[in-house]
Amino acid sequence: MIKIADFEASTLYLNRDQTHEGRCILAFKDHKREVYELTAIERDLFMKELSLSAKLISDIYDPDKINYGIFGDLVSHLHVHIVPKYVGEKNWGEAFTNNPKHKKKLHEFEYKEIISQINKKLIIEEEYHV
Repeated sequence: MIKIADFEASTLYLNRDQTHEGRCILAFKDHKREVYELTAIERDLFMKELSLSAKLISDIYDPDKINYGIFGDLVSHLHVHIVPKYVGEKNWGEAFTNNPKHKKKLHEFEYKEIISQINKKLIIEEEYHV
């Protein structure tokens, strides 16, 4: 993962596997394993940051739907996969997969460009409180 931005309760990362272009992960900063372990304030803040992150990705990639995945079998730290999906493309109509044989890796400059786009949108969102 590549760090994009720090929020109050979480950190937004770009997933190196870009099979689903724009796929990111939002990780809660404190060590919590389950959503129910969050206080009401933490939960509300985390959801606000998740919503903002998904909006940034949606504004840039214009997906037909954003899928959210909360797993944790192997990484038992609370995090959410934010996955843009498109009608007729990979995994439409089913859960997105994380097949190690079919990962789409980018060149470093491509990752930097995606991060730059997301950060530019974030600045606009913060300035105008959209």
